[in-house]
Amino acid sequence: MKKILIVDDEPAILTLLQYNLEAEHYQVETATDGQEALDKVRNEPFDFIILDLMLPSLSGLDVTRKIREDKIQTPIMILTAKDNETDKIVGLELGADDY
Repeated sequence: MKKILIVDDEPAILTLLQYNLEAEHYQVETATDGQEALDKVRNEPFDFIILDLMLPSLSGLDVTRKIREDKIQTPIMILTAKDNETDKIVGLELGADDY
C-alpha cells in the first residue's frame, strides 16, 4: 500500500484529502506544521508528499529545501492557495516535483 504524507495547517483540507485518498486505498499520514512534516519524513519512508506552503514553524519551501538537502527523493507536490509565479519557480527550483 502506498503511503502519502499530507502537510497542511487547515483541518478541513487535511480531512478532505485524507478521506479521499484513503477511499482509494492509500495509507495516509498528516502533519499540521513544517517541523512536524520534516520530522516524519526523516523518520519514515513515504511514497508521496502533498505540501502546503503557508505553514507554522517552517514554510513549505523550507521543508522542501531541507528534504532535498537530506537527499530524500520522495516526490513532492505543492498544493497551496498562493498562485504567483515566483513561488512556483522557487518551489520547483528547491526540488518540488509539481505545483
